[in-house]
Amino acid sequence: MNGLLLLIISVAVLVCGYVFYGRWLCKQWGVGENDKPTPAHTLEDGIDYVPAKAPILMGHHFSSIAGAGPITGPIGAAGFGWLACTLWILIGGIFFGGVHDFGALFASVRHDGKSIGEIISTNMSKRAKMLFLIFAYLTLILVVAAFASIVAGTFGATFDESGAVNLAASEANARVAMVSLLFIAIAIVFGFLVYRRNAPMSIASVVGVIAIVAIIAIGMNFHPIYLSKDAWMWICGMYIAIASVTPVWILLQPRDYLSSFLLYAMLALAVVGVVLARPDMSSMPAINTFVVTNPDTGAGNPIFPVLFTTIACGAISGFHSLVSSGTTSKQLDRETDAKPIAYGGMLLECVLAILTLCAVAYAKKYDLVGATNIFGGGLAHMIDDTIPGTYDILFTLLVLTYSAFCLTSLDTATRLARFMFQEFWLDASKGETPENVTGYKKVLSNMYVATGITVVLGVVLGLNGYEKIWALFGSANQLLAGLGLLAVATWLGNIGKNNKMFLIPMGFMLVVTICSLLINTKNQVALISAGGADWGPYVQAILGILLVVLAVILAIEGIATIAKKKQRA
Repeated sequence: MNGLLLLIISVAVLVCGYVFYGRWLCKQWGVGENDKPTPAHTLEDGIDYVPAKAPILMGHHFSSIAGAGPITGPIGAAGFGWLACTLWILIGGIFFGGVHDFGALFASVRHDGKSIGEIISTNMSKRAKMLFLIFAYLTLILVVAAFASIVAGTFGATFDESGAVNLAASEANARVAMVSLLFIAIAIVFGFLVYRRNAPMSIASVVGVIAIVAIIAIGMNFHPIYLSKDAWMWICGMYIAIASVTPVWILLQPRDYLSSFLLYAMLALAVVGVVLARPDMSSMPAINTFVVTNPDTGAGNPIFPVLFTTIACGAISGFHSLVSSGTTSKQLDRETDAKPIAYGGMLLECVLAILTLCAVAYAKKYDLVGATNIFGGGLAHMIDDTIPGTYDILFTLLVLTYSAFCLTSLDTATRLARFMFQEFWLDASKGETPENVTGYKKVLSNMYVATGITVVLGVVLGLNGYEKIWALFGSANQLLAGLGLLAVATWLGNIGKNNKMFLIPMGFMLVVTICSLLINTKNQVALISAGGADWGPYVQAILGILLVVLAVILAIEGIATIAKKKQRA
C-alpha cells in the first residue's frame, strides 16, 4: 500500500463521516433547535466563561485534545500492523470518538457549561459524580505529570560528566525552549489587541502568523537558555499555575489560536512529505500479529484490548470529554459551532494519526527510535530526501509543534483539574458556588488553592517517576471515554432524545477498559511475585483493581438509569 493512497482514502472516509453522520447526529439530538444563548454568554464572567469566535475556539479545542496522543499512540501500536491501526482510527474516529467529543460538548452546553461529573450527578446520582470526579482528577494529575515531563524534556539541556552543557546535543532543545517562551509573549499581546483594543481578527491573524515566523527565526539563531530538565519542570509548574487561573482571553484563547497555525502548518508539511515520498506501507505488515511482546516486561500484549487503549486520541480518548465539557463548552459562541469544533476536531486528529502511521513507515529506513524522532525525523526525511538541506529546520519546526501540542494540553489539563477539584466540594443542586459556601468548602473550592494543590502534585509526580504507573493511563483514559459516553447517553435518554448511537461504543469501551485493566493487573502481580519490584507494580495493581470496581459500579448505575427511563416511556 502506498502511503499517499492510504491518506487519500482515509481523508475521503473521514469527510463523508463528518458530512453525513455528523449531520444525522445534529438532527437526532436537536443541536441548535432552541436558539438559546450558550453559557459563554449567559454566565460570562471574564475568566472561564468567555465567548470565542469559532476559529479561535477550534484552535483551543484541537490544540488541547491533540497533545502527544495522536502521535505516540499510532507509533506505539504500529507493531500490530498499519491496517489494524488504520481501521481502528477511521471506525473509532467517526463512530466512537467523534460521537463522544460532540456529545460531551453538547451535553455540557445544555448543563450550563458544567463538567461530565455534574452531568452524571444530575442524571444519575451524587455518589456517581463523586466517584467520577475522584477518578478524573487523579487521571488529570497523571496527565499533568506526563506532559510537564515531555515539555521539560524537549526544553532541557544535556550535561556531560563534569556538569558542563553539551552544546551540540542541547542546541535543538534550546531552540524549542526559546521559541516557546517568545510564543507565550506574542499570545498575550495578541489577546490584548483582539479583546481589549478590538483589532480586526483578520488583520490580527496575519500579524500573528508573521510574528510566529519571526520568533522561529529568532529562536533558531538566538537561544542562550540552557537549563536542566528538572529546572524546566518547575518553570512549567509556575507557568501552568498562572495560566490556569488567568482569564482565558489573556492567554488560553490567543495562545491556542496561534498554536493552531503551527499545528496546521505541521499537518501541511506532513501532507507534503507524504505526497513527495509516497512511503511504502509494506515496510511494516498490514496485520503483523495478534500478540506483541512488551520488551520491558516480556509479557504478551494481545491486539484486543491493547490496540484500543494504545491508540486513544487518534480514535477515542476520555480526556477529550473533559476538554469538551471543561473549557470548550464555556467558550462556545453558538450551539451550532459544536459540530465543526468537537466532531470536526476529532476527525482532524484522525488525519494526524494516519499521517503518523506514514511517518512510522518511512522512519524505518533510518532506524529512528523514540516518538519525537520517529514522527519529526520521519516527516523531515520525507521532504529532505526530495529537497536536500531542509532536514534541520523541518525537524526543529516539527519538534516545536509537538512541544506546543503538549504545552497546550498541559495548560488545559491543569485548568480542568482545578475545575474538578472545586466541583468535588460543591453541591450544584443546592446552588453552592465558591463564593457562597463557608468553612472548609470555602477554602478547598478556592481556585488558587485548587490550582496550587494540582500543580504541586503533578510536578512532584513528574519528577519522581510517573513512568512507573504510566502504563495505567491508557486504560484509565479509555475508562473516562466509556463513562463519558455513558453520561451523555443517560442524559439524552432522560430528555427523550435518541441515544442508541452511544450504546455500542459505550459497551465496547467499558469491556476494553475492564479487560485491559485485568491484564495489566495480572502482569503487575507477576512482577511482584518474581521479587525485587519497586513501588510501581504495587500501585498499578491496587489502582487497577479499584478502577475495575469503579467501572462496574458506574456502568450498573448508568444502565439501570437508562433502563428505568425506557420502562417509564
